[in-house]
Amino acid sequence: MIYAQLSMSLLQSSKSARDPLSDVLGVLGARVTRQTRMEAAGRWALAFPAIDRLKFVALLRGSAWVLVPDDVPMLLHEGDVCVLGRTTYTVASHPEAMPVDGEALYEAGCDVAHLGGIETVAIGGTVSFTADCADFLLDMLPGCMMVPQSSRASGAVATILGLMSSEIERAMIGGDIVSARLADVLLVEAMRAYAGRVAAAEPGWLGALSHPRIGRVLRAMHNDRAQRWTVAQLASLAGMSRAAFSAEFTRHVGQPPLAYLRTWRLTLARAALRRGDADVASIAASVGYTSQSAFGHAYRRKFGSSPRSTQRS
Repeated sequence: MIYAQLSMSLLQSSKSARDPLSDVLGVLGARVTRQTRMEAAGRWALAFPAIDRLKFVALLRGSAWVLVPDDVPMLLHEGDVCVLGRTTYTVASHPEAMPVDGEALYEAGCDVAHLGGIETVAIGGTVSFTADCADFLLDMLPGCMMVPQSSRASGAVATILGLMSSEIERAMIGGDIVSARLADVLLVEAMRAYAGRVAAAEPGWLGALSHPRIGRVLRAMHNDRAQRWTVAQLASLAGMSRAAFSAEFTRHVGQPPLAYLRTWRLTLARAALRRGDADVASIAASVGYTSQSAFGHAYRRKFGSSPRSTQRS
């Protein structure tokens, strides 16, 4: 029960908990829908395609290389976690090993791949989204987010990996539920740890959440998404001039502040329309549009279809 409560508090949206990460994961319905395991020895490599999902790979034993396009190969050791976005990737014993189709090994409901031994043991989790608007998150995340066990923020990740490994070995009743909840929490803790590592060093949405000025603005946007924010108001909240704030926000988040706010409002609206929460006018008002016509125009420009067609689909 404790795992279920912890997972729900982290991954479900609510009116009382609207920090940006919880807000986005909750609205998009992010959860680990499948867990896999790999046991390997010798020379091996598995290649996976780019799809609209998040995926984590965690090493329980041994080591493995993770290769993504346009980046240097990364070596994972026991206790390391890698969160992968919308990218092709390969997991291998050596960077030059010839890969085979990894998806084929996990077809027909098979969740464990055996590759010659147990020198290396890894677990993976596929994160799916219930709302048809995962682009909001995936477009802002890097292809690969590495969380080494040696990083200062990885303590919780190590604890959860230990619990997951123990759960696999115990093979007790209810194990699938416990493992699923732990996987949900592992995802969030890995993203937290990565955000803590990159906040000051690299631009990006996750790092921006921990930025003292930009993070404050992002929290305000998510806590009051219907507010008629202006750049001047947001800059004042950040304690910066308008020009400096706009430049800094864009550098960290990848788009100007009002463009970010507009995209999030429309993403919220699309998720609400999919769920059938209310009529179009009410949903438009809830995300800050006083004119249903303006809302419809912005929605069609963003998604290529009308709000009513989304509601009917």
